Order: sequence, then C-alpha cells, then structure tokens
Amino acid sequence: MNKFYKLAIFVVVVGSLTSSAFSASPETQALYKAKCSGCHGIDGNASPTGKKLGAPDFTMPEVMKLTDSELIDIITNGKNKMLPYKEKLKETEIKDLVGYLRELGKKK
Repeated sequence: MNKFYKLAIFVVVVGSLTSSAFSASPETQALYKAKCSGCHGIDGNASPTGKKLGAPDFTMPEVMKLTDSELIDIITNGKNKMLPYKEKLKETEIKDLVGYLRELGKKK
C-alpha cells in the first residue's frame, strides 16, 4: 500500500469519526417542534414569544458552554419561566433533545 493510499484511508476514517456528531432523528426533531419550538424557535433562535419570556437563543455562547448535564437538568426540572419536563418526557428523549440543541447551536 503506498503512502498516498494510507493517508487517504486515514483522512476518511478520522473524518467519519469526527463528523459522526449527533444527528437528530425525525422523532427528535418532531419532539423539539412540538415541545420546544414555541419558545425557542424552530431553528433554535428564540421565537418572538420566547424572547418576551426570556427564552435563550441556542446559538448564544452562554448556552453552548453549558454542559450536557446542565442542559438535561434544565429540561428535566425547568428554569425561570420554563416548566419542568420530567413528567412529560422520557430520560432518553431529554438526552436526544440536548443533542439536537447542540446541533441547532452550531448552525449559526
């Protein structure tokens, strides 16, 4: 195997590992649309209603620097005017939503 071929394989493998970041399923996207987009906007930028309520824009550095655990806690227990979702969503759904929030936060 020549050096170029080995390098090409390495680039493909590393690229696939680093680009295999969370990609929201259609179910998670639908869940976000149903439960979150009313305040946080369909694209993660707070909706007009959400802005009035103080809902954060997911692309803001303050939001993106929160850990997954912190975001899970906020969704589970609520914060400020956001109601808790611990009784309405499964733990796996909340974790999937956090992944989707990260995805939305990177799009800006």
